[in-house]
Amino acid sequence: MKDRAAYIDFIERRYFGGVSAGDLEGVRDCFADDAEVLIRHGDNPERRYSPLPGPGQEPLPSFFEHLCGNYDCWFGEFRHTIDVEGQRAASRFVVRLTPKPGGLYADHPVQQLLNSNFFEFADGRITFMMINYSNAAGPDTPTGYPRG
Repeated sequence: MKDRAAYIDFIERRYFGGVSAGDLEGVRDCFADDAEVLIRHGDNPERRYSPLPGPGQEPLPSFFEHLCGNYDCWFGEFRHTIDVEGQRAASRFVVRLTPKPGGLYADHPVQQLLNSNFFEFADGRITFMMINYSNAAGPDTPTGYPRG
């Protein structure tokens, strides 16, 4: 990507916009085939995903299917740090997860989280993403993916 604006557009519109819209194919297209996604949530064990999972990784689509199948997601209040030359970005943002009727968490309240993602890119696609997410409501409430 050529400049800071292109990275921000990719992150906010293409990636997070795709998640908000439930566009799983569009979200999948954001990632290189050998991409790795690392999820850190408090003291829970790290979870690793990839579009083509290898040892110790789960299929990346399963994360987004669970998230989008059980929540209406909103992302906003972004703050980005972009390294155009290094093809890296860090984004801090607010997430609002509204449980869908009939979903696994339908009887839970709306959650608002303050998350941060770290991205590495090549050829206009994500090659590595680390998700650090909080759950201000406490450790006993569900977040975007069930505990392992």
